[in-house]
Amino acid sequence: MSKDATESPGGTSDDSAGESMLTVVIAFAMNVLIAVAKTVAAGITGSASLVAESAHSWADAGNEVFLLIAERRGARDRDRRHPFGYGRETYIWSMFAAFGLFTVGAVVSVMHGISALTEPEEDANYLVGYLVLAISAVLECVSFIQSIRQASAGGARFSIHPLRFVSRTSNTTLRAVFFEDAAALVGLAIAAAGMALHEITGQAVWDAIGSILVGILLGFIAVFLIKRNGEFLLGQSAMPATRTEILTALLRRAEIDRVTYLHVEYVGPMKYFLVAAVDMTGDLAEHDLAVQLRKVEREIEEHESIVEAVLTLSTSDEPSLTP
Repeated sequence: MSKDATESPGGTSDDSAGESMLTVVIAFAMNVLIAVAKTVAAGITGSASLVAESAHSWADAGNEVFLLIAERRGARDRDRRHPFGYGRETYIWSMFAAFGLFTVGAVVSVMHGISALTEPEEDANYLVGYLVLAISAVLECVSFIQSIRQASAGGARFSIHPLRFVSRTSNTTLRAVFFEDAAALVGLAIAAAGMALHEITGQAVWDAIGSILVGILLGFIAVFLIKRNGEFLLGQSAMPATRTEILTALLRRAEIDRVTYLHVEYVGPMKYFLVAAVDMTGDLAEHDLAVQLRKVEREIEEHESIVEAVLTLSTSDEPSLTP
């Protein structure tokens, strides 16, 4: 099995794991700073949009803790109790993070916005609010740039748009940080617009609407992340490009004449369970053929991304697969 037959062609899964950990750490540091600034500003200004943004940032910071746990626990090696390893635990902890974004971020923001509609606030200290939003935008960009850099590298390796790569990749921590940062920047724009309209019209309803819109945005992102994590927990086939690369790598082996069946399933970020039906070269006796099959399986499993490989023999009437 070639070194590039993974979701990260041209790199190793260890490289990707280290990059994802850096992405999460940067996001956590930025979100803590932003959450503190927004909370102080919300107390000074009384802005409903800033209260919503504070809840959003604290939810993001808490979510990064879950994502850090996901990275550490999902990276453990397989054992007898877990023959496919602990990769899928990454999706469990990422699911907790998505639920946190929904409950703490989305629900709190919408509820506070509705409350502000029924009990309008007095004029806010707009200057403080704008300054905090501007500083928050700069800090969010620092985190988002790291996410974009990792997504762009992945998209380039597959010749697809970075947004499509982030949506489809098995790297759930990258997906969570990317979309949370994107939502944060959009949320900052909504909060700024709400405050500006409040200042211009003197109507606090705009600030309340801003809070509700931030909550709806976070709810949409949270539901999307929950859905994707659920799909990987249920069992998700590898990207077509990855499957093609693995098929090509199998056909390159001198022991394999053709492949008639191939199933590649994620068992964690950049970790695969491979099942294939193959026709071996030569005309070996049954015992020797069994020994050779097991040997090829072990060699395939030496690749860091292949957790388990199971090979069976093809029948003569089965059509051959082509890359």
